[in-house]
Amino acid sequence: MARVQPVYRCQACGSQAHQFFGRCPSCGAWNTLLEELPAERSLTSQRCPSSSTRQRSQPIGAVEPMAEVRINTGSSELDRVLGGGLVRGSLVLVGGDPGIGKSTLLLQTAHHMAQQVCVLYVSAEESAQQVRLRWSRLCSGHPETSDHDSSIAMGLRLQAETSLRLVLQELERLAPDVAVIDSIQALHNPDLSSAAGSVAQVRECAAALRQLAKTMNIATLLVGHVTKEGMLAGPKTLEHLVDAVLSFEGDRFASHRLLRSLKNRFGATFELGVFEMGDRGLREVANPSQLFLSQGDPTSGTAAIVACEGTRPLVVELQALISPSSYASPRRSATGIANNRLHQILAVLEKQLGLPLSRFDCYLAVAGGLEVTEPAADVGVAVAVASSYRDLLIPPGTLCIGELGLGGQLRPVARMEQRLQEGQRLGFHRALVPAGSEITPPATMTIIEAGTIRQVLVAALQNNLAVADEEIPSQA
Repeated sequence: MARVQPVYRCQACGSQAHQFFGRCPSCGAWNTLLEELPAERSLTSQRCPSSSTRQRSQPIGAVEPMAEVRINTGSSELDRVLGGGLVRGSLVLVGGDPGIGKSTLLLQTAHHMAQQVCVLYVSAEESAQQVRLRWSRLCSGHPETSDHDSSIAMGLRLQAETSLRLVLQELERLAPDVAVIDSIQALHNPDLSSAAGSVAQVRECAAALRQLAKTMNIATLLVGHVTKEGMLAGPKTLEHLVDAVLSFEGDRFASHRLLRSLKNRFGATFELGVFEMGDRGLREVANPSQLFLSQGDPTSGTAAIVACEGTRPLVVELQALISPSSYASPRRSATGIANNRLHQILAVLEKQLGLPLSRFDCYLAVAGGLEVTEPAADVGVAVAVASSYRDLLIPPGTLCIGELGLGGQLRPVARMEQRLQEGQRLGFHRALVPAGSEITPPATMTIIEAGTIRQVLVAALQNNLAVADEEIPSQA
């Protein structure tokens, strides 16, 4: 079979060339030529329907509705992030740092799904023996599997292959319900001269797999690498091609892992699933809020908030440390909170309360390594900073919820009742919320409404702060 001659298309002007140039011959732009296959020889175009079979437009009400059939992955946390399960014919991209546990998660998921549907696991990075060894450790528990485990494994098919054409042939022959590709950067289309993992290879491989998944109604899970900046590797079109993008996060030196939904056409975005890595693989965390709360004696500089990740409220502990600075420019460090947000809250505290924080170093961290991006954490940050500055304890069982404005005023936040119910479930009995929040408080929780940050700090620290027009004295 003759080799297909690829073309190089300029991403700036769209012109084509038959060989690579550092500079586009047409528009003169540098490093804009990307390799791609001719449209008539692309694997994607070969699977596209011809013009004679294309349907004409029709009223949307006349389109026959399709039943949304989901596949249970065997993991309630993964099902939550996906929106209730894996949709047939969907394409899901799972990204994460090397060694974080992406292959472990998908191999365990494939093992559970193989008990009800046919699953094809394509390993493009490991040999079949290596995957078999890991499967025995994670899913069977013993190097020698029992007869029962072997009968279950019949639904899980394994292919160790890097050629895109051979993978597509196996998918067409087997017609599985679910396909796992580990990883998309390791697949290689022999019709392209570029190396595996390049922009052209990733784009062509993902497009071909997407076309086949939609045609044969195969739910496909793709493993994607990330760059050193933490972004998904490959072209941005890869994220547009897929139906869902999941990010697997966590510290490799800690046991817990966070699975976050960044895009989902079949469920809520920014949904969160929590796992714990052990010697037998990943285990679901039944009560994730306990993971982000300290179990020891309370200390100054700590405050509890309720952050909503997708549809799940999580009680999280914030820790702040204020210490005199030995530098001309005090240090500001935040882990889990945007640094600019911390600077803004410190400025509000200094302006509205007279706290001389510009002369102190400030360190802020979210317990458990969770990333909190919503403004509902503003009040908790301000209370933790003031508590550390004055070395005062916040009464145990107190929640701090609300958004802080630049004028020191508090703004209500969404889903307040769900946040309070989660706090009540974990034993919290007191909540500081913005005035005007239309809520029905739980029976066993005391709600304290405040309109300004000064009122919040007085209530949180039990009148230990100066009020009215008196300036709060600085530390000696």
